[in-house]
Amino acid sequence: MCGQCILSRLPHFSRGWTAVNFLRNPASPSFVCNEGIPKGVNQLHATPLYDILSRTFTDVVIQPEPKKDEIGALITMLQRNAFDRKTLIVADRSFESYNLIAHLLKKPNTDFLIRVKQSRSAMREVTKLPMLELDCDISFSICTTQKKTDKENQNYVFLQVPQKSKPGSTTRRGRWDFENYYPMRFRICRFQIDSGELETVATSLPKSFTLEDIKNLYRLRWGIETSFRDLKYTLGLMNLHGKSNSFAEQEIYSSLTTFNFTSRVCREVVVRQPTEGIYAYKVNFKMAVMLCKEYIRTPKADGDKLMEDIARYTVPVRQERQDRRDLRIKGFPGFVYRVAA
Repeated sequence: MCGQCILSRLPHFSRGWTAVNFLRNPASPSFVCNEGIPKGVNQLHATPLYDILSRTFTDVVIQPEPKKDEIGALITMLQRNAFDRKTLIVADRSFESYNLIAHLLKKPNTDFLIRVKQSRSAMREVTKLPMLELDCDISFSICTTQKKTDKENQNYVFLQVPQKSKPGSTTRRGRWDFENYYPMRFRICRFQIDSGELETVATSLPKSFTLEDIKNLYRLRWGIETSFRDLKYTLGLMNLHGKSNSFAEQEIYSSLTTFNFTSRVCREVVVRQPTEGIYAYKVNFKMAVMLCKEYIRTPKADGDKLMEDIARYTVPVRQERQDRRDLRIKGFPGFVYRVAA
């Protein structure tokens, strides 16, 4: 079976993260203060598991920003989720980890596609590869000791694991949850993107997936970035009302639930496409969120009318649009109603 045929049968899950700010409280474990944020701000770090095809969040781990552990969060979600169908985990470069790859290789019904570094700080086996488009398999053993017998074996990677680090430890650096001399084998793909630069990914997908298939699959990961935009701006996750970590987490879960409800409703809406024109049209998600919130608040609301109302608001689908990302630090805006008259 060709790779293109298999693509339609794989549910694609993407990993990502986002930080949300809330009311400033220096005594809270979520308080962040550094050179970039001299006054400090309170942040929670959400690491979700996002289904790109159904456009819904399936799981999330929320941590205080100073104690964030994205790789540990993904391992936690892997352990508490049983994937009954073939699932592809797509993740960005911040999730490059021998320990995570070992967990993914061991997880049934799960493949991975992770962007990895390609500089001097990359995996040792990756730095040996030429800087050009390629598709090859690499294999080695993870070794946590440096005995004479270890050094006789050239095909190994030494992983310095702290003595206090045990399987399941919360130590982020050098964490290793498996035995010594653990065999690793996966595929390295390097391809050229539209800007002319090269990107490198590690994957467990079989060779039936061509290099072009791998490139198109990784491009799907951008869907989680647009979902974060909708969470923050459409659902108002930029401005949390909670004064404590617990209330802030409650608002995050509420926004994720509303997002999933709206996404599932939008999938059932029939959008009439114009007979003439250059664009196809899709549901206006911002208006759909507003209508779904009103539907939830209204007793005995009509579901059919909700679908009809959502179908009235559409936006054109403009492919390949690009815009520079705004990476400025955003503070927490206060709420006027909290000020006594």
